[in-house]
Amino acid sequence: MTEPSEAGPQEPERQGKTRDRLAPRLFGRPVPLALVCWLALIWMMLWGDLSFGTLVGGLIAGAVVTWLLPLPVLDPGIRFRPLPFVRFLAWFLLDLVTSTARVVFWVLRSPSPPTAIVPVRLRTSSEAMTVMVVIGVTTVPGSLVLGADRERRELTIHVLGRSGPHAVVAALTQDEVTALETRIVAAFGTRADRKELG
Repeated sequence: MTEPSEAGPQEPERQGKTRDRLAPRLFGRPVPLALVCWLALIWMMLWGDLSFGTLVGGLIAGAVVTWLLPLPVLDPGIRFRPLPFVRFLAWFLLDLVTSTARVVFWVLRSPSPPTAIVPVRLRTSSEAMTVMVVIGVTTVPGSLVLGADRERRELTIHVLGRSGPHAVVAALTQDEVTALETRIVAAFGTRADRKELG
């Protein structure tokens, strides 16, 4: 299966051309219908009147605004692949359960569970993938991202409930974050993101 929408740096331009072909044109410029309808809805809410005249006025105002002020094509750098997403979700739910059990065990066993602050290196340079990894790490009980250095591709993570020497905890945390990063990039990354991870 080919993925033409992930070819590379010309992708936003190509997506914009496709979107322009699908939108009706007004005096040579495309007018996106979904945005016009959304603006018409906002117009009607601002006027507080759900009449036919307000609807027509909103549609005209929306068409004029989108024609005069066209929005640039933005690419968030996220793709959705169903099968890798299911794998990611299964592992993530398992990680939630095991991490919750580990934290509960340490909280009930000791008034001061073991903690560590660990630097973890990321392999991805994608801002979108880094944000998703940070959300994934922070969502799991027992781990919290304290800082992110985009230049060095490094996260500083506070780990709760991991006993052992600091080097062992750091290596284990690095392995877990690397596995999470791999699953996130497989499920949501662009072709370039996946290639970067190897």
